[in-house]
Amino acid sequence: MSVGEEVRSDEGRPQQSLGTSAARNLATTTKSAPQMQEISSRWLLRMLPWVQVQGGTYRVNRRTSYSVGDGRVTFIKTGDRVEVIPAELGELPVLRDFEDQDVLAELAQRCQQREFEAGSVLASFGSQADEVFLLAHGRVEQIGTGPYGDDTVLGTLADGAYFGEQALIDPETIWEYTVRAVTACTVLALPRQDLEQVAERSDSLRTHLQGLRSIPSQRTNTYGEAAIDLSSGHIGEPVLPGTYVDYEARPREYELSVAQTVLRIHTRVADLYNQPMNQTEEQLRLTVEALKERQEHELINNREFGLLNNCEYDQRIQPHDGVPSPDDLDELLSRRRGSKLFLAHPRAIAAFGRECNKRGLVPETIDMSGHRIPTWRGVPIFPCNKIPVTEERTSSIICMRTGEDEQGVIGLHQAGLPDEIEPSLSVRFMGISEQAIISYLVSTYYSAAVLVPDALGILENVEIGRWR
Repeated sequence: MSVGEEVRSDEGRPQQSLGTSAARNLATTTKSAPQMQEISSRWLLRMLPWVQVQGGTYRVNRRTSYSVGDGRVTFIKTGDRVEVIPAELGELPVLRDFEDQDVLAELAQRCQQREFEAGSVLASFGSQADEVFLLAHGRVEQIGTGPYGDDTVLGTLADGAYFGEQALIDPETIWEYTVRAVTACTVLALPRQDLEQVAERSDSLRTHLQGLRSIPSQRTNTYGEAAIDLSSGHIGEPVLPGTYVDYEARPREYELSVAQTVLRIHTRVADLYNQPMNQTEEQLRLTVEALKERQEHELINNREFGLLNNCEYDQRIQPHDGVPSPDDLDELLSRRRGSKLFLAHPRAIAAFGRECNKRGLVPETIDMSGHRIPTWRGVPIFPCNKIPVTEERTSSIICMRTGEDEQGVIGLHQAGLPDEIEPSLSVRFMGISEQAIISYLVSTYYSAAVLVPDALGILENVEIGRWR
């Protein structure tokens, strides 16, 4: 502005005081620390008991179990044709550990595709069972007779499940329940006659089936573990049974997984721009937050040790009406003792809240570190946005018992690392490059283990987008 030039306000009047834009050049700006939208509550990392693992490996020793086949079956869909992946037939109890891929391929080709409308009956109680059903898509109910003669739902099965597997090796098997389609279903059926025809030409399959028939002769408890012989209620001096506790010959081992990154900071930034906030500390803080988010994501979704992939099939249940209801959570709790927590996507928690509202129920809440957490039957329901939501707007709800002493789910880590800033999380200085860039290696080591199968249960395929 030249000398003598008059300063005018926006309204055209002469300006009578210092303007705010010029005044800001002399003022000190108050700044926030760098913010990060990715940061979540991470309740799983908070609530999981962490066990120190020396040597990077944790071995879970269990009693010998004679249970066979408890997984899901995977399919390939081409147009309207559905085929089972041959190797996936090994999930059936009859074909567990059978490795002849040529034979499995022939059995997969003999599976017959069938379509059922909602309300159709796939199998009737008391009729002869001569085939196994593989449920490629849809949901079915197993219906039995209640104590007063009325129909009762024994269970609900969905995509990847199978039923009627005992019919493949026992020609005297009858259906002990009625199977009815809740939705439109696509199933593949493998008749016992086809299995027997293939076995007549395959020595490997015939030998496998003969060995399988010897398994039921082993005395087991209700969990499929080798029985411990005991005597009780006797009098006098009878000969007491001798026994021993057999262990699994090949127990599962969990190796610690790792999440890592190299944080780079230019020395000019670290030297000159450290007021009022330390640039190195802020960069490191946000990097650690991102690593912890990835850690929780892996604990939920990792194919090797993630909770969603390590839950036994008989601990997975389906909602009775699609939406997560109080009845479904009761069923989930009934599958295990001492449940410590639920984990659910926030939208699944909202869907459960809507069901409670319809029934006039108000779940109690508890205070956890200043947060009000809803509960069901006294078990807190923690939000976890790492649990996936599918394109069909379905999700899962996890229920678990935790702790080594309770034979539950535990987190694994190794504290005491060099340059450790938190247990099992280290920041190592890697040097300065010729471009004057400082490098830090940021690493965190973790895994999770399910000590016994019933410590972890999942309510699958819950609808979170239904409003009515």
